[in-house]
Amino acid sequence: MADINEKKPFKKNPLSMQMDLSRFTLATDDEKQSVDVMRPPSTFWRDGFKNFRKNKMAMVSVVVIVLIILAIIILPSFIPYTYSETIRVDGQRDRTVTNLKPYEWSEKEQEYIDNGGELFPHVMGTDQLGRDYFIRVIIGTRISLIVGFFASIIVLVIGLIYGSISGFIGGKVDLVMMRIVDIIYSLPDTLMIILLSFVLKETIGKQIQGTILSKIGTGMISMFIVFGLLYWVSMARLIRGQILSIKENEFVLAANAMGASTSRTIRKHILPNTISVIIISTALQIPSAIFTESFLSFLGLGVAVPMPSLGSLASEARQGLQAYPFKLLYPAVIISLIVLALNLIGDGLRDAFDPKLRK
Repeated sequence: MADINEKKPFKKNPLSMQMDLSRFTLATDDEKQSVDVMRPPSTFWRDGFKNFRKNKMAMVSVVVIVLIILAIIILPSFIPYTYSETIRVDGQRDRTVTNLKPYEWSEKEQEYIDNGGELFPHVMGTDQLGRDYFIRVIIGTRISLIVGFFASIIVLVIGLIYGSISGFIGGKVDLVMMRIVDIIYSLPDTLMIILLSFVLKETIGKQIQGTILSKIGTGMISMFIVFGLLYWVSMARLIRGQILSIKENEFVLAANAMGASTSRTIRKHILPNTISVIIISTALQIPSAIFTESFLSFLGLGVAVPMPSLGSLASEARQGLQAYPFKLLYPAVIISLIVLALNLIGDGLRDAFDPKLRK
């Protein structure tokens, strides 16, 4: 009787793809260890976010921004006051509720509480018109963040389209487009906002009454127009420089040789290779836009009254700076915190995704 453990000679069918396993040997312990220490497969984004998570300051900044965004979304639903109406006690207007300190009650409020009533505390006090300062700071933070993100999107879209066309086509078209950029770059942005604000106030100020545009005011409209006219030039220059260095690569030449259109070559082959630079530049543009809105609102060229922003709140606090310094402290601290956190996030993204800065 033949031994069942005896190996039979391997016979392969000519039409079969079966392999002779006897030709293979088991890997040694050293070979297994060398495979274990090899780096696992990864991608550009996975490596980038892995490096970003190692940046402690950037991660702390992300947590701060997330907490601020959650606060401005959730807290207004729990606060019974509004940013534009004066505080009322038992349905009646309280004229003694002006300029209260944090967690301080007016005479009528204290009397109402002594009689068994319940009121939401004034966490940051009240302003000179008797409005709760806490809800005004929350809404002001929301407005400033919305302006910053929306302005960054405007800059990104215009700069991306303009820079892509200029860099990819090149030649005389690039020369003319870049001279236009140089002219726009020389225009003073603050002066343009002031002039546009006065022009729009005289031309469309009455036409927008009663519409949603009247709530943000002609000053904010002029700010967005200036962002769309002037602030995209730096983004366009950056995108143009990236495309000039990429469009001579072999994969772009291969796409052109296969008959790909200009728009498809830009969308499918060039822009994906500049996406990290675009994200980093946009992340750094957001704090710049927030700071621009804040100092313009501080000058009275921002949102329309009574809608607040952090800059307009700081401007209003100047009048009673000696008597009520906390009114300037709250918006100033939040502006500094947001701008610092967004700058640290932008720096972290740059360090994580820029190949030239990797260790």
